[in-house]
Amino acid sequence: MLFSGKGRHRRPSKATRIATLTGVAGAAVAIPLVSATGAQAASVDTWEKVAQCESSGNWQANTGNGYYGGLQFNNSSWAAAGGTKYASRADLATKDQQIATAEQLLKMQGPGAWACAGAGGLTSGGPAADVNPDGGGNKAQPQQKSAPKQAAPQKPAQPKPAQPQQQAPKKGHGNYTVKPGDTLGKIAEAHDTTWRQIYADNKSTIGGDADLIVPGQKLQVG
Repeated sequence: MLFSGKGRHRRPSKATRIATLTGVAGAAVAIPLVSATGAQAASVDTWEKVAQCESSGNWQANTGNGYYGGLQFNNSSWAAAGGTKYASRADLATKDQQIATAEQLLKMQGPGAWACAGAGGLTSGGPAADVNPDGGGNKAQPQQKSAPKQAAPQKPAQPKPAQPQQQAPKKGHGNYTVKPGDTLGKIAEAHDTTWRQIYADNKSTIGGDADLIVPGQKLQVG
């Protein structure tokens, strides 16, 4: 869905996505979001237009290119925005769940996270999408009356498997402090260098995914 560049979202050569939550690619946990200045939301109609451009409106898109769902999330961005509380990948989640996760990513990064933001008319500060990510499922069917039966013995509840621990992002010790809205591409342009050089100099702080940098991190630039 994105990589380093000028704020695009869909192909590695077009953009750097910033995750303001975690530096671990593909972490399967839901995590709290960092607040952004002002309202960051968009209507369902706007998200549908973005999806039409990103994936031809296919909310279960999985073409093998590393990006999933109607809004073409990669796994690390899906996890960073809390999408793994719904499904392990975006294409396995419902449309409402994908939009709810996109709303969180919009708060973190702004509309520049999507290459199709312009085509869909996606901007910051719109009304919140009217979605119900926790809804869905079939309605309960009316029960038919029958003769009373002897209750079967109940099985003891099975313990749930332990959830993986969230790993805190590294802060680093460089000369530049990452701000909300920053990308490696923006930082590189402002300091007359390349995002690849910044990533190479700070890989131990950023981690294995150049898409994920955290406000407050200190990167060595130049």
